[in-house]
Amino acid sequence: MQLHISPSLRHVTVLPGKGVREFIKVTVGSRRVSYRMLFYSLLFFTFLLRFVFVMTAVDNIEGETKCSSIGCLGKRLGPKIMGRRLESNVPEVIYQVLEEPIGKDELKGRSDIPQTLEEFMAEIKESKLDARSFALRLREMVSLLEQRTRTAKIQEYLYRHVASSSIPKQLHCLDLRLANEHSTNAAARLQLPSAELVPALVDNSYFHFVLASDNVLAASVVATSLVRNSLRPQKVVLHIITDRKTYFPMQAWFSLHPLLPAIIEVKALHHFDWFSKGKVPVLEAMEKDQKVRAQFRGGSSAIVANNTEKPVVIAAKLQALSPKYNSIMNHIRINLPELFPSLNKVVFLDDDIVVQTDLSPLWDIELNGKVNGAVETCRGGDKFVMSKKLKSYLNFSHPLIAENFDPEECAWAYGMNIFDLEAWRKTNISQTYHHWVEQNLKSELSLWQLGTLPPGLIAFHGHVHVIDPFWHMLGLGYQDNTSFADAESAGVIHFNGRAKPWLDIAFPKLKPLWTKYINFSDKFIKSCHIRAS
Repeated sequence: MQLHISPSLRHVTVLPGKGVREFIKVTVGSRRVSYRMLFYSLLFFTFLLRFVFVMTAVDNIEGETKCSSIGCLGKRLGPKIMGRRLESNVPEVIYQVLEEPIGKDELKGRSDIPQTLEEFMAEIKESKLDARSFALRLREMVSLLEQRTRTAKIQEYLYRHVASSSIPKQLHCLDLRLANEHSTNAAARLQLPSAELVPALVDNSYFHFVLASDNVLAASVVATSLVRNSLRPQKVVLHIITDRKTYFPMQAWFSLHPLLPAIIEVKALHHFDWFSKGKVPVLEAMEKDQKVRAQFRGGSSAIVANNTEKPVVIAAKLQALSPKYNSIMNHIRINLPELFPSLNKVVFLDDDIVVQTDLSPLWDIELNGKVNGAVETCRGGDKFVMSKKLKSYLNFSHPLIAENFDPEECAWAYGMNIFDLEAWRKTNISQTYHHWVEQNLKSELSLWQLGTLPPGLIAFHGHVHVIDPFWHMLGLGYQDNTSFADAESAGVIHFNGRAKPWLDIAFPKLKPLWTKYINFSDKFIKSCHIRAS
Protein backbone atom coordinates (compact mmCIF):
# COMPACT_ATOMS: atom_id res chain seq x y z
CA MET A 1 0.00 0.00 0.00
CA GLN A 2 1.33 3.44 -0.94
CA LEU A 3 0.29 6.95 0.07
CA HIS A 4 1.03 9.88 -2.32
CA ILE A 5 0.60 13.48 -1.19
CA SER A 6 1.00 16.43 -3.54
CA PRO A 7 3.52 19.14 -2.54
CA SER A 8 0.68 21.58 -1.96
CA LEU A 9 -1.09 19.01 0.28
CA ARG A 10 -4.21 19.48 -1.87
CA HIS A 11 -4.18 15.96 -3.43
CA VAL A 12 -3.91 12.68 -1.51
CA THR A 13 -3.71 9.35 -3.38
CA VAL A 14 -3.76 5.87 -1.77
CA LEU A 15 -2.48 2.91 -3.90
CA PRO A 16 -2.58 -0.80 -2.90
CA GLY A 17 0.76 -1.57 -4.59
CA LYS A 18 3.20 -0.82 -7.43
CA GLY A 19 1.89 -1.01 -10.93
CA VAL A 20 -1.73 -0.95 -9.96
CA ARG A 21 -4.12 1.77 -11.07
CA GLU A 22 -5.15 4.62 -8.81
CA PHE A 23 -7.32 3.28 -5.99
CA ILE A 24 -8.44 6.34 -4.04
CA LYS A 25 -8.03 9.94 -5.07
CA VAL A 26 -9.16 12.85 -2.98
CA THR A 27 -9.05 16.50 -3.96
CA VAL A 28 -9.02 18.84 -1.02
CA GLY A 29 -10.55 22.29 -1.34
CA SER A 30 -8.39 25.18 -0.31
CA ARG A 31 -10.87 26.83 1.98
CA ARG A 32 -13.89 24.61 2.68
CA VAL A 33 -12.14 21.53 4.16
CA SER A 34 -9.11 21.32 6.50
CA TYR A 35 -6.55 19.41 4.45
CA ARG A 36 -4.47 18.68 7.55
CA MET A 37 -7.42 16.98 9.24
CA LEU A 38 -8.13 14.90 6.18
CA PHE A 39 -4.45 13.96 5.90
CA TYR A 40 -4.27 12.70 9.48
CA SER A 41 -7.61 10.89 9.12
CA LEU A 42 -6.41 9.00 6.07
CA LEU A 43 -3.12 8.20 7.76
CA PHE A 44 -4.97 6.69 10.72
CA PHE A 45 -7.27 4.74 8.39
CA THR A 46 -4.21 3.33 6.62
CA PHE A 47 -2.70 2.01 9.85
CA LEU A 48 -6.08 0.59 10.89
CA LEU A 49 -6.36 -1.38 7.65
CA ARG A 50 -2.88 -2.80 8.15
CA PHE A 51 -3.76 -3.81 11.74
CA VAL A 52 -6.96 -5.60 10.65
CA PHE A 53 -5.03 -7.35 7.88
CA VAL A 54 -2.40 -8.67 10.34
CA MET A 55 -5.04 -9.87 12.82
CA THR A 56 -6.93 -11.67 10.07
CA ALA A 57 -3.74 -13.35 8.88
CA VAL A 58 -2.92 -14.56 12.40
CA ASP A 59 -6.39 -16.06 12.76
CA ASN A 60 -6.02 -17.87 9.43
CA ILE A 61 -2.64 -19.28 10.49
CA GLU A 62 -4.24 -20.61 13.70
CA GLY A 63 -6.95 -22.36 11.69
CA GLU A 64 -9.80 -19.86 11.98
CA THR A 65 -11.34 -20.33 8.53
CA LYS A 66 -14.68 -18.68 9.28
CA CYS A 67 -13.46 -15.45 10.84
CA SER A 68 -14.11 -11.98 9.50
CA SER A 69 -11.65 -9.17 10.08
CA ILE A 70 -13.94 -7.32 12.46
CA GLY A 71 -14.79 -10.52 14.37
CA CYS A 72 -11.17 -11.51 14.75
CA LEU A 73 -10.26 -8.03 15.89
CA GLY A 74 -12.93 -8.28 18.60
CA LYS A 75 -11.58 -11.65 19.68
CA ARG A 76 -8.07 -10.27 19.95
CA LEU A 77 -9.07 -7.23 21.98
CA GLY A 78 -10.83 -9.21 24.70
CA PRO A 79 -13.97 -11.01 25.85
CA LYS A 80 -17.38 -9.77 24.72
CA ILE A 81 -15.90 -7.04 22.48
CA MET A 82 -17.73 -6.85 19.11
CA GLY A 83 -19.90 -9.82 20.00
CA ARG A 84 -17.14 -12.38 20.54
CA ARG A 85 -16.43 -14.32 23.76
CA LEU A 86 -13.01 -15.78 24.55
CA GLU A 87 -13.42 -19.46 25.35
CA SER A 88 -11.10 -21.26 27.82
CA ASN A 89 -9.12 -24.28 26.66
CA VAL A 90 -8.75 -25.61 30.22
CA PRO A 91 -10.92 -28.72 30.74
CA GLU A 92 -13.78 -28.17 33.18
CA VAL A 93 -12.74 -31.20 35.25
CA ILE A 94 -9.56 -29.37 36.36
CA TYR A 95 -11.62 -26.52 37.79
CA GLN A 96 -13.86 -29.02 39.58
CA VAL A 97 -10.95 -30.85 41.20
CA LEU A 98 -9.07 -27.70 42.23
CA GLU A 99 -12.19 -26.21 43.83
CA GLU A 100 -12.80 -29.29 45.99
CA PRO A 101 -11.78 -28.64 49.64
CA ILE A 102 -8.89 -30.78 50.85
CA GLY A 103 -9.24 -32.74 54.11
CA LYS A 104 -7.41 -31.55 57.21
CA ASP A 105 -5.33 -34.74 57.55
CA GLU A 106 -5.43 -35.83 53.90
CA LEU A 107 -1.79 -34.90 53.33
CA LYS A 108 -0.49 -35.92 56.75
CA GLY A 109 2.37 -38.43 56.54
CA ARG A 110 2.27 -38.55 52.74
CA SER A 111 5.69 -39.10 51.19
CA ASP A 112 4.57 -39.63 47.58
CA ILE A 113 3.69 -35.97 46.94
CA PRO A 114 6.17 -34.11 44.69
CA GLN A 115 8.25 -31.62 46.67
CA THR A 116 9.33 -29.42 43.78
CA LEU A 117 8.04 -28.34 40.38
CA GLU A 118 10.83 -30.36 38.76
CA GLU A 119 9.67 -33.56 40.49
CA PHE A 120 6.06 -32.80 39.53
CA MET A 121 6.92 -32.33 35.83
CA ALA A 122 9.01 -35.53 35.78
CA GLU A 123 6.09 -37.52 37.25
CA ILE A 124 3.61 -36.05 34.77
CA LYS A 125 5.83 -36.92 31.79
CA GLU A 126 6.36 -40.49 32.98
CA SER A 127 2.79 -41.28 34.05
CA LYS A 128 0.93 -39.54 31.20
CA LEU A 129 -1.98 -38.71 33.51
CA ASP A 130 -5.41 -37.67 32.32
CA ALA A 131 -6.78 -34.20 33.19
CA ARG A 132 -8.43 -35.29 36.45
CA SER A 133 -5.36 -37.10 37.78
CA PHE A 134 -3.20 -34.15 36.76
CA ALA A 135 -5.42 -31.76 38.73
CA LEU A 136 -5.41 -34.05 41.79
CA ARG A 137 -1.61 -34.23 41.89
CA LEU A 138 -1.33 -30.48 41.34
CA ARG A 139 -3.78 -29.78 44.17
CA GLU A 140 -1.90 -32.07 46.55
CA MET A 141 1.47 -30.49 45.80
CA VAL A 142 0.25 -26.89 46.05
CA SER A 143 -1.70 -27.60 49.25
CA LEU A 144 1.33 -29.23 50.88
CA LEU A 145 3.57 -26.30 49.96
CA GLU A 146 0.90 -23.90 51.20
CA GLN A 147 0.81 -25.65 54.59
CA ARG A 148 4.58 -25.57 54.88
CA THR A 149 4.71 -21.90 53.92
CA ARG A 150 2.11 -21.07 56.56
CA THR A 151 4.03 -22.99 59.23
CA ALA A 152 7.29 -21.27 58.26
CA LYS A 153 5.70 -17.83 58.40
CA ILE A 154 4.19 -18.46 61.82
CA GLN A 155 7.53 -19.72 63.11
CA GLU A 156 9.20 -16.59 61.76
CA TYR A 157 6.63 -14.38 63.52
CA LEU A 158 7.11 -16.33 66.77
CA TYR A 159 10.91 -16.04 66.63
CA ARG A 160 10.66 -12.31 65.89
CA HIS A 161 8.26 -11.91 68.80
CA VAL A 162 10.67 -13.68 71.15
CA ALA A 163 13.65 -11.70 69.81
CA SER A 164 11.91 -8.33 70.10
CA SER A 165 10.40 -9.05 73.53
CA SER A 166 13.58 -10.29 75.16
CA ILE A 167 16.30 -8.15 76.71
CA PRO A 168 19.62 -8.73 74.91
CA LYS A 169 22.30 -9.96 77.30
CA GLN A 170 24.51 -7.03 76.29
CA LEU A 171 21.91 -4.53 77.54
CA HIS A 172 21.35 -6.55 80.70
CA CYS A 173 25.10 -6.57 81.26
CA LEU A 174 25.24 -2.79 80.81
CA ASP A 175 22.51 -2.25 83.43
CA LEU A 176 24.28 -4.52 85.93
CA ARG A 177 27.69 -2.90 85.47
CA LEU A 178 26.25 0.60 85.77
CA ALA A 179 24.25 -0.38 88.87
CA ASN A 180 27.44 -1.72 90.41
CA GLU A 181 29.28 1.47 89.47
CA HIS A 182 26.50 3.50 91.10
CA SER A 183 27.02 1.67 94.38
CA THR A 184 30.82 1.88 94.42
CA ASN A 185 31.66 5.18 92.68
CA ALA A 186 30.50 8.53 94.08
CA ALA A 187 31.02 10.10 90.65
CA ALA A 188 28.24 7.86 89.34
CA ARG A 189 25.79 9.21 91.92
CA LEU A 190 25.85 12.89 91.01
CA GLN A 191 22.71 14.95 91.33
CA LEU A 192 21.32 15.45 87.83
CA PRO A 193 21.33 18.29 87.12
CA SER A 194 23.62 20.06 89.54
CA ALA A 195 22.04 22.39 92.09
CA GLU A 196 22.87 25.59 90.23
CA LEU A 197 21.10 24.33 87.08
CA VAL A 198 17.89 23.17 88.79
CA PRO A 199 16.02 26.45 88.05
CA ALA A 200 16.39 25.74 84.33
CA LEU A 201 14.12 22.69 84.74
CA VAL A 202 11.08 24.97 85.03
CA ASP A 203 12.34 27.85 82.88
CA ASN A 204 10.18 28.13 79.74
CA SER A 205 12.89 30.06 77.88
CA TYR A 206 14.73 26.74 77.42
CA PHE A 207 13.92 24.00 74.90
CA HIS A 208 12.42 21.21 76.99
CA PHE A 209 12.48 17.62 75.73
CA VAL A 210 10.98 14.61 77.51
CA LEU A 211 12.19 11.03 77.08
CA ALA A 212 10.58 8.07 78.88
CA SER A 213 12.72 4.94 78.76
CA ASP A 214 14.00 1.95 80.72
CA ASN A 215 16.74 1.30 78.14
CA VAL A 216 20.03 3.03 79.06
CA LEU A 217 21.73 2.49 75.70
CA ALA A 218 18.72 3.71 73.71
CA ALA A 219 18.36 6.77 75.96
CA SER A 220 22.04 7.59 75.50
CA VAL A 221 21.66 7.55 71.70
CA VAL A 222 18.63 9.85 71.80
CA ALA A 223 20.39 12.26 74.19
CA THR A 224 23.69 12.25 72.28
CA SER A 225 22.05 12.77 68.88
CA LEU A 226 19.84 15.54 70.27
CA VAL A 227 22.70 17.51 71.84
CA ARG A 228 25.27 16.87 69.11
CA ASN A 229 22.95 18.21 66.39
CA SER A 230 21.68 21.19 68.36
CA LEU A 231 22.82 24.66 67.30
CA ARG A 232 22.23 25.95 70.84
CA PRO A 233 22.96 23.00 73.16
CA GLN A 234 23.22 25.35 76.16
CA LYS A 235 19.46 25.95 75.81
CA VAL A 236 18.56 22.23 75.69
CA VAL A 237 16.96 20.59 78.74
CA LEU A 238 16.32 16.84 78.48
CA HIS A 239 14.01 15.33 81.12
CA ILE A 240 14.61 11.56 81.25
CA ILE A 241 11.87 9.57 83.01
CA THR A 242 12.59 5.97 83.94
CA ASP A 243 11.31 3.27 86.27
CA ARG A 244 12.61 2.26 89.70
CA LYS A 245 14.79 -0.65 88.52
CA THR A 246 16.55 1.40 85.81
CA TYR A 247 17.02 4.61 87.81
CA PHE A 248 20.46 3.79 89.26
CA PRO A 249 22.00 2.57 85.94
CA MET A 250 20.49 5.58 84.12
CA GLN A 251 21.81 8.03 86.71
CA ALA A 252 25.24 6.39 86.63
CA TRP A 253 25.47 6.60 82.84
CA PHE A 254 24.62 10.29 82.58
CA SER A 255 26.71 11.17 85.65
CA LEU A 256 29.74 9.61 84.00
CA HIS A 257 28.85 10.78 80.47
CA PRO A 258 27.64 14.39 80.80
CA LEU A 259 26.48 16.10 77.60
CA LEU A 260 27.54 19.62 78.49
CA PRO A 261 26.48 22.33 77.99
CA ALA A 262 23.05 20.69 77.72
CA ILE A 263 21.13 20.03 80.94
CA ILE A 264 20.11 16.44 81.67
CA GLU A 265 17.61 15.48 84.36
CA VAL A 266 17.17 11.84 85.34
CA LYS A 267 14.11 11.07 87.40
CA ALA A 268 12.25 7.88 88.32
CA LEU A 269 8.47 7.80 88.31
CA HIS A 270 8.29 7.33 92.07
CA HIS A 271 10.10 10.68 92.45
CA PHE A 272 7.12 12.58 91.05
CA ASP A 273 4.70 13.90 93.69
CA TRP A 274 1.72 13.38 91.38
CA PHE A 275 2.62 9.73 90.83
CA SER A 276 2.82 8.90 94.52
CA LYS A 277 -0.49 10.52 95.49
CA GLY A 278 -3.59 8.34 95.53
CA LYS A 279 -4.72 6.26 92.56
CA VAL A 280 -3.04 6.65 89.21
CA PRO A 281 -5.47 5.85 86.35
CA VAL A 282 -2.75 4.70 83.97
CA LEU A 283 -1.44 2.12 86.45
CA GLU A 284 -4.93 0.77 87.16
CA ALA A 285 -5.61 0.45 83.44
CA MET A 286 -2.31 -1.35 82.86
CA GLU A 287 -3.04 -3.89 85.60
CA LYS A 288 -6.48 -4.65 84.16
CA ASP A 289 -5.11 -4.74 80.63
CA GLN A 290 -2.50 -7.31 81.61
CA LYS A 291 -5.12 -9.59 83.18
CA VAL A 292 -7.42 -9.32 80.17
CA ARG A 293 -4.61 -10.08 77.71
CA ALA A 294 -3.60 -13.17 79.67
CA GLN A 295 -7.21 -14.36 79.76
CA PHE A 296 -8.18 -13.80 76.15
CA ARG A 297 -4.90 -14.33 74.31
CA GLY A 298 -3.71 -17.48 76.05
CA GLY A 299 -0.05 -16.66 75.53
CA SER A 300 2.13 -17.11 72.47
CA SER A 301 1.80 -20.92 72.49
CA ALA A 302 -1.99 -20.78 72.19
CA ILE A 303 -1.80 -18.16 69.46
CA VAL A 304 0.66 -20.14 67.33
CA ALA A 305 -1.33 -23.37 67.80
CA ASN A 306 -4.38 -21.85 66.10
CA ASN A 307 -4.69 -23.53 62.69
CA THR A 308 -7.62 -21.52 61.38
CA GLU A 309 -6.33 -17.94 61.47
CA LYS A 310 -4.16 -16.33 58.81
CA PRO A 311 -0.47 -15.79 59.62
CA VAL A 312 -0.91 -12.01 59.50
CA VAL A 313 -3.61 -12.23 62.21
CA ILE A 314 -1.37 -14.43 64.34
CA ALA A 315 1.45 -11.89 63.90
CA ALA A 316 -0.81 -9.08 65.15
CA LYS A 317 -1.80 -11.11 68.22
CA LEU A 318 1.81 -11.95 69.00
CA GLN A 319 2.68 -8.28 68.71
CA ALA A 320 -0.08 -7.48 71.20
CA LEU A 321 1.75 -9.58 73.77
CA SER A 322 4.88 -7.45 73.51
CA PRO A 323 5.84 -6.08 76.96
CA LYS A 324 6.25 -2.57 75.56
CA TYR A 325 2.50 -2.30 74.99
CA ASN A 326 1.95 -2.79 78.68
CA SER A 327 4.91 -0.68 79.81
CA ILE A 328 4.41 2.35 81.99
CA MET A 329 7.04 4.10 79.84
CA ASN A 330 4.68 3.81 76.89
CA HIS A 331 1.57 5.04 78.72
CA ILE A 332 3.05 7.86 80.81
CA ARG A 333 3.02 10.45 78.01
CA ILE A 334 -0.72 10.93 78.50
CA ASN A 335 0.04 12.49 81.92
CA LEU A 336 2.63 15.05 80.84
CA PRO A 337 0.65 18.07 82.12
CA GLU A 338 0.62 16.55 85.63
CA LEU A 339 4.28 15.52 85.50
CA PHE A 340 5.48 18.97 84.38
CA PRO A 341 3.00 21.49 85.84
CA SER A 342 5.34 24.48 85.33
CA LEU A 343 6.14 23.93 81.65
CA ASN A 344 4.19 25.40 78.74
CA LYS A 345 5.55 23.37 75.82
CA VAL A 346 7.63 20.19 75.49
CA VAL A 347 8.78 17.89 72.71
CA PHE A 348 8.25 14.24 73.61
CA LEU A 349 10.74 11.74 72.14
CA ASP A 350 10.50 7.94 72.02
CA ASP A 351 13.66 6.00 72.86
CA ASP A 352 13.84 4.34 69.42
CA ILE A 353 14.41 7.59 67.53
CA VAL A 354 17.57 9.33 66.34
CA VAL A 355 17.78 13.13 66.06
CA GLN A 356 19.68 14.26 62.95
CA THR A 357 19.09 18.00 62.94
CA ASP A 358 18.60 20.98 65.23
CA LEU A 359 15.14 20.74 66.79
CA SER A 360 14.89 24.28 68.16
CA PRO A 361 12.74 25.40 65.16
CA LEU A 362 9.95 23.19 66.56
CA TRP A 363 9.33 25.90 69.15
CA ASP A 364 8.59 28.35 66.34
CA ILE A 365 5.78 26.20 64.94
CA GLU A 366 2.41 27.74 65.79
CA LEU A 367 -0.03 25.01 66.79
CA ASN A 368 -3.03 27.36 66.40
CA GLY A 369 -4.64 26.35 69.68
CA LYS A 370 -4.09 22.63 69.09
CA VAL A 371 -2.40 20.42 71.68
CA ASN A 372 -0.39 17.91 69.66
CA GLY A 373 1.96 18.74 66.78
CA ALA A 374 2.45 15.48 64.86
CA VAL A 375 3.24 14.05 61.43
CA GLU A 376 0.35 12.50 59.52
CA THR A 377 0.78 8.90 58.36
CA CYS A 378 -1.66 8.66 55.44
CA ARG A 379 0.25 10.73 52.87
CA GLY A 380 3.73 10.32 51.47
CA GLY A 381 5.90 8.60 48.91
CA ASP A 382 6.26 5.39 50.93
CA LYS A 383 2.85 3.77 50.48
CA PHE A 384 3.69 0.96 52.89
CA VAL A 385 4.55 3.20 55.82
CA MET A 386 2.53 6.33 55.03
CA SER A 387 -0.86 4.74 54.38
CA LYS A 388 -2.32 4.62 57.89
CA LYS A 389 -5.84 5.83 58.59
CA LEU A 390 -8.05 5.38 61.63
CA LYS A 391 -9.33 2.11 60.17
CA SER A 392 -5.74 0.81 60.36
CA TYR A 393 -5.86 0.94 64.18
CA LEU A 394 -9.49 0.91 65.31
CA ASN A 395 -12.10 -1.82 64.87
CA PHE A 396 -14.89 -0.17 62.88
CA SER A 397 -17.04 -3.28 63.04
CA HIS A 398 -17.68 -2.35 66.68
CA PRO A 399 -20.60 0.12 67.02
CA LEU A 400 -18.79 2.24 69.62
CA ILE A 401 -16.05 3.00 67.11
CA ALA A 402 -18.26 3.18 64.01
CA GLU A 403 -20.65 5.69 65.61
CA ASN A 404 -17.96 8.12 66.72
CA PHE A 405 -15.19 8.14 64.12
CA ASP A 406 -14.50 8.22 60.38
CA PRO A 407 -12.50 5.21 59.13
CA GLU A 408 -10.96 7.27 56.31
CA GLU A 409 -9.62 9.96 58.62
CA CYS A 410 -5.85 10.29 58.55
CA ALA A 411 -3.85 8.88 61.47
CA TRP A 412 -0.76 10.50 62.98
CA ALA A 413 2.35 9.20 64.72
CA TYR A 414 3.79 9.05 68.21
CA GLY A 415 7.57 9.24 68.54
CA MET A 416 8.33 12.94 68.00
CA ASN A 417 5.49 15.17 69.15
CA ILE A 418 5.21 18.82 70.12
CA PHE A 419 2.84 19.14 73.09
CA ASP A 420 1.36 22.49 74.10
CA LEU A 421 0.82 21.75 77.79
CA GLU A 422 -0.99 25.06 78.38
CA ALA A 423 -3.63 24.18 75.79
CA TRP A 424 -3.73 20.58 77.02
CA ARG A 425 -4.67 21.63 80.56
CA LYS A 426 -7.79 23.33 79.17
CA THR A 427 -9.07 20.05 77.68
CA ASN A 428 -10.26 16.66 78.91
CA ILE A 429 -7.76 14.71 76.76
CA SER A 430 -6.31 12.64 79.61
CA GLN A 431 -9.77 11.74 80.95
CA THR A 432 -10.93 10.78 77.44
CA TYR A 433 -7.88 8.53 77.06
CA HIS A 434 -8.54 6.65 80.29
CA HIS A 435 -12.27 6.39 79.50
CA TRP A 436 -11.63 4.69 76.17
CA VAL A 437 -8.95 2.40 77.62
CA GLU A 438 -11.58 1.30 80.15
CA GLN A 439 -14.14 0.77 77.36
CA ASN A 440 -11.67 -1.39 75.46
CA LEU A 441 -11.07 -3.54 78.53
CA LYS A 442 -14.82 -3.93 79.11
CA SER A 443 -15.29 -5.01 75.49
CA GLU A 444 -12.56 -7.66 75.84
CA LEU A 445 -10.07 -5.68 73.70
CA SER A 446 -12.48 -5.56 70.75
CA LEU A 447 -12.08 -1.82 70.07
CA TRP A 448 -8.38 -2.20 69.29
CA GLN A 449 -5.80 -4.89 69.94
CA LEU A 450 -2.51 -3.31 70.84
CA GLY A 451 -0.52 -0.19 71.60
CA THR A 452 -1.03 3.23 73.10
CA LEU A 453 -1.54 4.90 69.71
CA PRO A 454 -5.21 3.81 69.22
CA PRO A 455 -6.46 5.41 72.47
CA GLY A 456 -4.16 8.35 71.68
CA LEU A 457 -5.82 8.78 68.28
CA ILE A 458 -9.17 8.93 70.08
CA ALA A 459 -8.10 11.17 72.97
CA PHE A 460 -6.35 13.75 70.76
CA HIS A 461 -9.11 13.67 68.14
CA GLY A 462 -9.60 17.25 66.99
CA HIS A 463 -6.53 18.46 68.91
CA VAL A 464 -3.78 17.65 66.37
CA HIS A 465 -1.83 20.14 64.30
CA VAL A 466 -0.09 18.53 61.31
CA ILE A 467 3.63 19.27 60.94
CA ASP A 468 6.06 18.69 58.07
CA PRO A 469 7.05 15.01 57.52
CA PHE A 470 10.70 16.10 57.55
CA TRP A 471 10.53 16.20 61.33
CA HIS A 472 9.60 12.54 61.72
CA MET A 473 10.43 9.66 59.34
CA LEU A 474 8.76 6.42 60.36
CA GLY A 475 8.96 2.70 59.71
CA LEU A 476 12.68 1.95 60.03
CA GLY A 477 11.94 -0.87 62.47
CA TYR A 478 9.57 -2.94 60.33
CA GLN A 479 10.74 -2.48 56.75
CA ASP A 480 14.00 -1.69 55.01
CA ASN A 481 12.55 -0.23 51.80
CA THR A 482 13.65 3.24 52.90
CA SER A 483 16.97 4.10 51.31
CA PHE A 484 19.92 5.09 53.47
CA ALA A 485 20.12 8.47 51.71
CA ASP A 486 16.44 9.27 52.36
CA ALA A 487 16.70 8.25 56.01
CA GLU A 488 19.88 10.27 56.46
CA SER A 489 18.18 13.41 55.12
CA ALA A 490 15.27 13.32 57.63
CA GLY A 491 15.24 15.49 60.75
CA VAL A 492 14.25 12.64 63.06
CA ILE A 493 14.19 8.94 62.15
CA HIS A 494 12.06 6.46 64.06
CA PHE A 495 12.83 2.74 64.35
CA ASN A 496 9.23 1.91 65.22
CA GLY A 497 8.52 -1.79 64.79
CA ARG A 498 10.12 -4.99 66.04
CA ALA A 499 13.55 -4.59 64.42
CA LYS A 500 14.95 -2.16 66.99
CA PRO A 501 18.49 -0.99 66.22
CA TRP A 502 19.88 -2.50 69.46
CA LEU A 503 18.62 -5.98 68.52
CA ASP A 504 20.25 -8.59 66.30
CA ILE A 505 17.20 -8.53 64.04
CA ALA A 506 17.78 -4.86 63.14
CA PHE A 507 18.10 -4.06 59.43
CA PRO A 508 21.86 -3.88 58.66
CA LYS A 509 21.43 -1.18 56.03
CA LEU A 510 19.81 1.30 58.46
CA LYS A 511 21.50 0.36 61.73
CA PRO A 512 24.59 2.61 61.17
CA LEU A 513 22.33 5.66 61.48
CA TRP A 514 21.83 4.64 65.12
CA THR A 515 25.23 3.16 66.03
CA LYS A 516 27.10 6.30 64.91
CA TYR A 517 26.06 7.90 68.22
CA ILE A 518 27.61 5.15 70.38
CA ASN A 519 31.20 5.37 71.60
CA PHE A 520 32.36 1.78 71.20
CA SER A 521 35.62 2.53 72.98
CA ASP A 522 33.77 3.31 76.22
CA LYS A 523 34.77 0.86 78.97
CA PHE A 524 31.18 -0.11 79.81
CA ILE A 525 30.28 -0.64 76.14
CA LYS A 526 33.42 -2.72 75.52
CA SER A 527 33.06 -4.84 78.66
CA CYS A 528 29.52 -5.83 77.65
CA HIS A 529 30.57 -6.68 74.09
CA ILE A 530 28.23 -4.16 72.50
CA ARG A 531 29.29 -3.86 68.87
CA ALA A 532 28.22 -1.92 65.80
CA SER A 533 27.14 -5.07 63.96
